[in-house]
Amino acid sequence: MNLNYKSWAIIFAAAGIICNSSSLNAQQLTKYVDPFIGTGGHGHTYPGATVPFSLVQLSPDNGKNGWDWVSGYHISADSIAGFSHMHLSGTGIGDWLDIAIMPLVKPVQQKKVDTRVKFSHDNEKASPGFYQVSLDNGIQAQLTATERVGYHQYQFPAGSQPTIRLDLHHAHNWDRPTQTEIRVIDNQTVVGKRYSTGWATQQHIYFAIKFDKPFAEILLNGEKSQLAGGKINSADKNEPGVNAQFIFPGNQEVALKVALSTSSEDKALLAMQEIPNWDFNTVRTAAEQKWEKELGKIKVESSDETLKKIFYSALYHTAVSPTLYSDSDGAYKNYKGESKKMANGQRYTLFSLWDTFRALKPLFTITQGERYTDMMNSMLAFYDENGLLPVWDLSTFETNTMTGYHAIPVLADAVLKDVPGIDQEKAFQAMLASANQSIRQVPDYIQYGYVPQDVYGGSVTSTLEYAFDDYCISLVAKKLGKKKEYEEFTKRAKNYTHLFDPNSGFMRAKLKNGKFVEPFDPFYSEHEFSKSQYIEGNAWQHSFFVPHDVRGLAKLFPKKDGLEKMLDTLFTAPSYMTGENQSPDASGFIGQYAHGNEPSHHIAYMYSYLGKPWKTQEKVRAIIDSMYHERPDGYAGNEDAGQMSAWGVWSMMGLYPASPVNGEYVFGSPVLDRSEITMPNGKVFTIVAKNNSKQTPYIKSIRWNGKPYNKLYITHNDMLQGGTLEFEMSDKPNLKLGKKKNSWPTSMEN
Repeated sequence: MNLNYKSWAIIFAAAGIICNSSSLNAQQLTKYVDPFIGTGGHGHTYPGATVPFSLVQLSPDNGKNGWDWVSGYHISADSIAGFSHMHLSGTGIGDWLDIAIMPLVKPVQQKKVDTRVKFSHDNEKASPGFYQVSLDNGIQAQLTATERVGYHQYQFPAGSQPTIRLDLHHAHNWDRPTQTEIRVIDNQTVVGKRYSTGWATQQHIYFAIKFDKPFAEILLNGEKSQLAGGKINSADKNEPGVNAQFIFPGNQEVALKVALSTSSEDKALLAMQEIPNWDFNTVRTAAEQKWEKELGKIKVESSDETLKKIFYSALYHTAVSPTLYSDSDGAYKNYKGESKKMANGQRYTLFSLWDTFRALKPLFTITQGERYTDMMNSMLAFYDENGLLPVWDLSTFETNTMTGYHAIPVLADAVLKDVPGIDQEKAFQAMLASANQSIRQVPDYIQYGYVPQDVYGGSVTSTLEYAFDDYCISLVAKKLGKKKEYEEFTKRAKNYTHLFDPNSGFMRAKLKNGKFVEPFDPFYSEHEFSKSQYIEGNAWQHSFFVPHDVRGLAKLFPKKDGLEKMLDTLFTAPSYMTGENQSPDASGFIGQYAHGNEPSHHIAYMYSYLGKPWKTQEKVRAIIDSMYHERPDGYAGNEDAGQMSAWGVWSMMGLYPASPVNGEYVFGSPVLDRSEITMPNGKVFTIVAKNNSKQTPYIKSIRWNGKPYNKLYITHNDMLQGGTLEFEMSDKPNLKLGKKKNSWPTSMEN
């Protein structure tokens, strides 16, 4: 067949139309995402522009301090003080908010300026990769981003003197600048740095700013300065933070790009190449397409549009952190100021491991493919630099916050699932280092078999979590043929038994002499960690944390059905706590079950380990219906860097990693009619819920690839093969389902 140039052109043009049409048809998932979910209540999320797992999260800050402003933004506020480029999503931590930009209607010739401007939420809009707002002073702002560059576009009202203020002193809650610098390269380019202290006591970020047009004047710390070569350093001025105002008279529109690097100003200038032009809509579209690809990894169907919005907003929040920390070539500077470079891939930070080891990181073994290898190697790089795996890594700094050493279950899960590109022997040695460290009460834990309360607070939580982490090590030791370590950590995994009180059914704090701490009140909560026995909760929420050995826990009860009855009582007990300093993190109560904090997240699934899956189905459906909503206060507590959302993503599909290390996903009660998960190997695993409705929370029967299926869980390896898991739902519990013990999820005590 002979075709001339014109024929080929027609064919290619037609192909382009088909591709564009397919692309348009495919780009339907971002419309279900509402970035404002979690910005109300105590969700602590932000609504700004970002792309998956990026260094830049460009979002508005209200200019307020307080627990509900740790992300910089809360839906209750009515003013904006600036648009900064780094944010923590869903945590309880007030840090970052680095490199703040604020448009002004005119310059202000003074050093300290209250930049807050009123606005209405009616004039505010956000979608994945995009944010816009019209301020009450007439300025209209639009924001979008790439991985390392934030793109600002401002329109000013008539009669204004358009001014862009760069504020390196912009600091709220825990963050404070220690050394800052602004240097003018030319009348369109500025570079600088911001060193700061906060939760991470040594932080540094370098930036480069490029304006789309020359500025006519510049104020440095409120004073007029030379255009070229102007420089202001906080060390020179004996002030922690400096600012600059760039003035654009005779213009009504100003655009700027802010590029970030953790290495140097030069690397920030190089990062600017991520946006080579001044086409805002092109960058916005590219950001949206990145999110469309991310969301498209799980495609769901439901006749309930609200459910789809809740699901995809949750899936969106699972892909916000950890965040990039390195330059495009893998180079970075750690908190010590040491210049490093990843051998392969990128460095990530913001590992909120106490929260995310439970559901988010297992989800990543499905949704993140190659990126997950980089995340695991980032934790190993942390080990290389600090001698231990991270507990809570922020800006490569060890904040050492929360209990357990939960990098271990995350790495162990990756090793057991053979995530590629991980040095398994090195990972194992890193686990051993953390499990035998000389801090965090680990020596006492090893000596006594539990953390004594008269050594340090939070002793019950620490003991239970260390025991689970030790179980994870035992599995890796078994996989790698380490018999000695396998036996040692299998024994350590049973340490939870030392704190069980058979008379009350609770896990209780013990002293070094082996006696329980008296008096005992299971409703009592103490938020100060050093005084507490249970971290961010009470005995009700923490006594069930034995996800690796549910049936072993059941055997400790004097009566055969003791654990089951204890679980029943948990969900019906009065929803209150006692104590003068109760933890605000314990929230979202159903009885004493507290979904607003992570220790409760596996509990509803424990019934299935006891052969009572219908109770799991009943409780999970109740949690989904009552704890996830399409509104700013749609989460029951802190979103916690993706964990609260990950629970929703798993559970809405109908399964959950109740023991987040052994590659088993326990069935719950799916609310979505159909979920298609693209696995890392490209195969599609489909979940279908037939006869699904609000009135049918119970699983009547299960089929796997058309054949009857009797297990109460499915394995990661089975999912990797692709296929269809089909649930027949009912308004009545099937009391026969799960009767046989060989259908139950794995427990150490089998």
